[in-house]
Amino acid sequence: MRDVAIDSDMIRLGQFLKLADLIDTGGEAKVLISVGDVSVNGEVDTRRGRQLHPGDVVTVRGQSARVA
Repeated sequence: MRDVAIDSDMIRLGQFLKLADLIDTGGEAKVLISVGDVSVNGEVDTRRGRQLHPGDVVTVRGQSARVA
């Protein structure tokens, strides 16, 4: 797992997936989130607009990144 720094105190899940290079496009994020392939802190989350804060861990396709 790697830490990915953000510029503010929160970031939306769809944005974070792109920032962390866990996906290639926003469209890909939309699909993966909607079918339940993305988890936040170990729980599946289907909300693309979910707010993430430092310390949250996002996992997709076996790769994880932590909001820092």
